[in-house]
Amino acid sequence: MDDREAEVLDRIGRGLLYTESEAAFQNPRRRADLIFEYNSTRPGATDQRRELLERILGSVGARTVLLSPFHAGFGSNVHIGDDFFGNVNLTFVDDVEIRIGDGVMIAPGVTLTTTGHPIHPGLREDFRRFSRPIVIEDKVWIGSHVVVLPGVRIGYGSVIGAGSVVTHDIPPMTVAMGVPCRVVRPITDADR
Repeated sequence: MDDREAEVLDRIGRGLLYTESEAAFQNPRRRADLIFEYNSTRPGATDQRRELLERILGSVGARTVLLSPFHAGFGSNVHIGDDFFGNVNLTFVDDVEIRIGDGVMIAPGVTLTTTGHPIHPGLREDFRRFSRPIVIEDKVWIGSHVVVLPGVRIGYGSVIGAGSVVTHDIPPMTVAMGVPCRVVRPITDADR
């Protein structure tokens, strides 16, 4: 890695702006062909699908179910724990890491995006952007058509209601929903 690449990676790591051209040296880490192959496999080809997931993702736990199709910018920046269930049309915009804990369930049509763009149009040339990691802790359930934005952490055991746009961290053991997503109540023993 040369000095310029190291400087760009430093900016990316700090959530600062960078351009498509500056980050092009990372393109070999993209897994688009493998994702296409995964999405083309038969649902019953479990061994083949598992082998592909292990090649696509940064790490993948035991007993993982990821229904087709799914999409990812890289794939290699996604880390999934044990006992994960991802329903159809899950999209990972993983310019930086997305870390998903154990026992997480994600409904259809969810987007996890680590990347955003500047508000001012003069700053968006060459697809200038910023990226911040997403963390989804253990036992989280994310409802259909949720969008999780850059830098968000969703705490242990939380539930995110369908159609929400998660712009800020969600504390553990809460139900949150809305646009923007807000905590509406704690999860208690009464929910058993």
